[in-house]
Amino acid sequence: MIEYENLKKANEVFFSELAQSAKDVIESGWYILGQNVHKFEEEFARFNGSKYCVGVANGLDALILSIVALELPPKSEIIVPSNTYIATILAILHAGHIPVFVEPDMATYNINPNRIKAKITKNTKAIQIVHLYGRPCEMDQILSIARKYDLFVLEDCAQAHGAEYKDIKIGNFGILNSFSFYPTKNLGCLGDGGAVVTNDSVYADKIRELRNYGSKVKYYNNVIGYNSRLDEMQAAFLSIKLRKLDEINHHKKKLAKLYFEGIKNPTILLPSRDKDYEKNVFHIFPVRCKDRDKLKSYLFEHGVKTEVHYPVPPHHQKAMSEASLKNNWKPDNISFPISEEIHGTELSLPISFAHSEDEISQVIGIINRFQ
Repeated sequence: MIEYENLKKANEVFFSELAQSAKDVIESGWYILGQNVHKFEEEFARFNGSKYCVGVANGLDALILSIVALELPPKSEIIVPSNTYIATILAILHAGHIPVFVEPDMATYNINPNRIKAKITKNTKAIQIVHLYGRPCEMDQILSIARKYDLFVLEDCAQAHGAEYKDIKIGNFGILNSFSFYPTKNLGCLGDGGAVVTNDSVYADKIRELRNYGSKVKYYNNVIGYNSRLDEMQAAFLSIKLRKLDEINHHKKKLAKLYFEGIKNPTILLPSRDKDYEKNVFHIFPVRCKDRDKLKSYLFEHGVKTEVHYPVPPHHQKAMSEASLKNNWKPDNISFPISEEIHGTELSLPISFAHSEDEISQVIGIINRFQ
């Protein structure tokens, strides 16, 4: 069986270093906001070409704290893609604001900049973009719109560690930009973890304060804060794995190239190839098929596991109905056909650091025989 993801196998190359770092952290006696967190924050900021990195407990907290730090008027409208993972939208709701859904571009699966202007109102304060599946958004157009309407831009980089747009790493275009280090990410820890990166010192300080009970000095609380801190053990693990992130991304790009060149089945729609200035890191390799469920079952029967990202579009989630009732709002359109088409036909193929080129060639052969 070719697994969709095998985290044990993906981490085997790191085992001895991870074990030693765990021992070092345990013996240090310092487990929260110590030298390992500080070290990783500096390393990741440097890797990303950003001035500041602030480690937090997970990717959702990174998104929430970023929005809270902006200090927007209550129930501000924040534009967000209609086909993102639910965390992006939950963050807006937890921060007390209203998500305004914008359909994606069917070719890229990212938010369609040409649809943003129509959703801007006097209450719109920010655009929360998502570099979905590891592919960078069209930032020039999005930033131009943001400047024209005086809107904040926030980047959800949870699936795009190391991805670049016009030779600039994502996480440098928005004012506050969120990463998740969930174990399956291109840069994943061995538990939960996240970070906010920014080039603004004032906002970096705000995030540091918010993550630690609203405190800069122990027992002195300046704002209503949270308990959301990247712990020492996970930070130590991330420092080790960060050194191989470029290699991990390069490996996944090689596997993606095999898919692009090898899949010839006309019933399978491949993701569009990137333009020269886009550098996709292929956290996920999404294909589409009208008989998605049949394809998924066929692959499983022939020894290949796959995933669906994601089976239910956000506007159809029960949580959205509850949120709209609680906050006395509802989406301005309950139908998002492009998002629904993507969610109903997408299938994610194996493409991890643990997969060999031979395994991907086997997957391609099986796909090409699908009818």
